[in-house]
Amino acid sequence: MEPTYEPKSRAARAGSTRASRRDHRGAAAVAACLSLFAGAGAASAEVSNGARRDAAGERLPVPVAPAAAAVVAPPVDPDWYPLDIVPRIVPPRGRLRCPDVELVVYRGDVLRYHHPVRIYAGFRERLRRFEEVVRDVAIEIYGRAPRRIVHIGAFNCRRIRGYPDVLSEHALGNGIDIAGFDFGRLPRGEQLPEGLPRAIAHPFRVRMKDHWDGGRRAADEVHQRFLHTLAERLIARPDIFRVLLGPAWPGHRNHFHFDVAPDRGVAIFEPVVGGTDAQGSQKATAP
Repeated sequence: MEPTYEPKSRAARAGSTRASRRDHRGAAAVAACLSLFAGAGAASAEVSNGARRDAAGERLPVPVAPAAAAVVAPPVDPDWYPLDIVPRIVPPRGRLRCPDVELVVYRGDVLRYHHPVRIYAGFRERLRRFEEVVRDVAIEIYGRAPRRIVHIGAFNCRRIRGYPDVLSEHALGNGIDIAGFDFGRLPRGEQLPEGLPRAIAHPFRVRMKDHWDGGRRAADEVHQRFLHTLAERLIARPDIFRVLLGPAWPGHRNHFHFDVAPDRGVAIFEPVVGGTDAQGSQKATAP
């Protein structure tokens, strides 16, 4: 028996027509998107029910859109320092106007300073690394870290002594002068490292002017070893300071000067000769 169909109303026929048009537009849209990723034979492919098929009617795989290219930041120079772009040349006479840099008051994170220092904000991380080295060397030699670091200056808006047309790193808060270290009593229950005199168990002070060259007492020789070892470790860490001056530089018998000037310069154990020192560094100007 032949099936019979009831005639559709005009509204039903209109709705069916609109649905058919929507399906057609949807298929056409899919085809347009897929055509963006089709290969050389895309023109001969047909689209049926949203899927691409070749001339034989075989279903083709749906191409995958390539991932968006990753945005790669340019490499950063690990030795770059914000103050490198600040000019250091100034008029040799007249009132000095120091660059406007962000200054902070710093008391020390790993070790404390005997007085807070006023420094450039970016110099703080360098001092923190310095404190870590001081702590490690002190524990190695004395069996404990110092109670405090003694400095004789940080920020000071001035020219370099002897170089009136050059700005001091102190004028940027980018340098510090270290005179020595104060140690407390050895904690109860702790043992002194082997070979140290018993006097080291009591509170004591280490000063550049008194102990760099050693002395007559056994403790003086230990203090000399501490200062020399500290200097060697810091020279081996260019990520902390670029300029390191000490007794080998005129006017620095009683302190270390450390800063992050644009150029490297080291003069602690040996004087600078012919523009370089014993470590092969370029000649540094007096701070």
